[in-house]
Amino acid sequence: MSPKKFRFSTFDLIIIALMAALGIAIKPVVVPLAHIITGPLLLPGGVVAGGFYMLWLVLGYGLTGNKPGTALLIGLIQGIVVLLQPFANHGALSLLTYTAPGLAVELLYIFARGPHDPLRAFAGGAAANVTGSFLVYLVLMRIEIWNLPLAAVALPFLLATLAGGLGGLVAFGLLGQLKKLHLLKHNK
Repeated sequence: MSPKKFRFSTFDLIIIALMAALGIAIKPVVVPLAHIITGPLLLPGGVVAGGFYMLWLVLGYGLTGNKPGTALLIGLIQGIVVLLQPFANHGALSLLTYTAPGLAVELLYIFARGPHDPLRAFAGGAAANVTGSFLVYLVLMRIEIWNLPLAAVALPFLLATLAGGLGGLVAFGLLGQLKKLHLLKHNK
């Protein structure tokens, strides 16, 4: 991989900052809506909502031309911004819970090389959301998932996979529409 592939242009950095901001901004709107739908069904709303605010990691990666480090930077910026806000309820753990999903996308895309296609986008969104959900359960809620029945562990993580994957597909669709409109400079 050439060193130039790791360099971010000003446009890339603006995209990274914008995706981080959108991910933070949409969370307070999406989470209550997800709880309205999932609450009566006794399903964990956070894992469903996560799919829609994790899509910015996948979208940002595609908007920068699949540059390694993009999703990680988006997550890191989100963690720092949330940490600096007076109402951040996770404290220093926000750095971990926001950065780790970006790292998961990066690792997945290192091993799943190839063109940005729907399957890869689905997997990226799913990896981000499952990672975020796992950290919330394990670190923040202090739930010892290994002591729970299999169904109690499997359901939230299946939902996280599905919701994250759907978020990745939404990101892929948005990217496709932007390419059709010729709004991307690296329209390959």
